[in-house]
Amino acid sequence: MPITVDIDVMLAKRKMSVGELADRVGITPANLAVLKNGRAKAVRFTTLAALCEVLECQPGDLLRWETEDATDG
Repeated sequence: MPITVDIDVMLAKRKMSVGELADRVGITPANLAVLKNGRAKAVRFTTLAALCEVLECQPGDLLRWETEDATDG
């Protein structure tokens, strides 16, 4: 998928655990893991806004677009 989710990067910068973020955003750790690992098909704007509020960041800090042929490395 050409959209990459960088929640783990922001978690590291904020020194916050997945469980703490899930609690503060109001979603289950399992649903946050689906989003964090790039397996989500969609994200609600309310969830994205809550993530940005808790992590004190912009949506572009959490989501980025890459071409289909991009590789990690």
